[in-house]
Amino acid sequence: MSAFWWQASCRPLDQQVAAQALQRQAELTKPAGALGQLEPLAVRLAAQQGRVRPELEQVWISIFAGDHGVVAEGVSAYPQAVTVQMLGNFAGGGAAISVLARQLGATLEVHNLGTVEPAPAMHGVCQHQLAPGTANFTQAPAMSSELCLAALQVGRAVAERAAAAGCQLFIGGEMGIGNTTAASALACVLLDKQLRELVGPGTGLDSAGVARKIRAIEAALALHGQARAPLDCLQRLGGLEIAALTGAYLACAQQGVSVLVDGFICSVAALLAVRLNPGVANWLLFSHSGAEPGHRHVLAALEAAPLLQLGLRLGEGSGAALAVPLLRLACALHGQMATFSEAAVQEQG
Repeated sequence: MSAFWWQASCRPLDQQVAAQALQRQAELTKPAGALGQLEPLAVRLAAQQGRVRPELEQVWISIFAGDHGVVAEGVSAYPQAVTVQMLGNFAGGGAAISVLARQLGATLEVHNLGTVEPAPAMHGVCQHQLAPGTANFTQAPAMSSELCLAALQVGRAVAERAAAAGCQLFIGGEMGIGNTTAASALACVLLDKQLRELVGPGTGLDSAGVARKIRAIEAALALHGQARAPLDCLQRLGGLEIAALTGAYLACAQQGVSVLVDGFICSVAALLAVRLNPGVANWLLFSHSGAEPGHRHVLAALEAAPLLQLGLRLGEGSGAALAVPLLRLACALHGQMATFSEAAVQEQG
């Protein structure tokens, strides 16, 4: 694959605004650093938005779905029919992310990149259907180069539309039976870690299922072990929804939209985006550290400081949605607290 749109420059952070926001933090009626992680978050959001007092009213959540051929190796506790069934649940408002989006007043949209079972037309679901899922990567590359580029482009188009609509915070979510297997394989290659440090039960595998997952990934790495470039890794070991997430994160950074990254699969997509274009890192915020063992290794590689640690392993963008109120409160505290001079409070001597 040749160099293309993803290598275009990301929007720079506004360093002047960052300095002003940092000065404001120093003047608020609290001991320095008393709000912990919320303080640098507010400053980072200020630099991203180019305003000293940032806001997060316009939250956009995009769910990307796709099936995985590696499911044939017995790596999931659920059948692939669940992917299509969950599309209907997202659109019908019954999924966790649907409930959270309503509570947050966020825009929620769902994109079907490609499922094994034909997906009927559903109100609220964009049916891209690029392919009937990926190939079994133990036997062949998961995607052709053309298919991988097409999935990246879907994510790019979604992010650009969100930016045009005034999105202040973008959350990507994923749905795809077997996608923790794909994410683990990608993490193993990208991080050069031992496979057994990264592989977990996903959505509920027993020990025998985890062993099957490890054997499947070992077979894939033996077949595709020469892949080292991030785009080559994505094509050979990834998924349609992982590629779309990667494209969305890249385009958000280029458009100047803050990204709140969800769990393990989304974090692997974020790592791919940063490897493809290091400027993306300036636009990423991290919601939580999940239960999947590989997640903490990916977060460490991204030098992430996740907000929550709740043992989550649902996906869908749910962990990121749960962290939105914290970000909003960080902005409110930063923007609405009085300064020492305004409150006539004596500063530390």
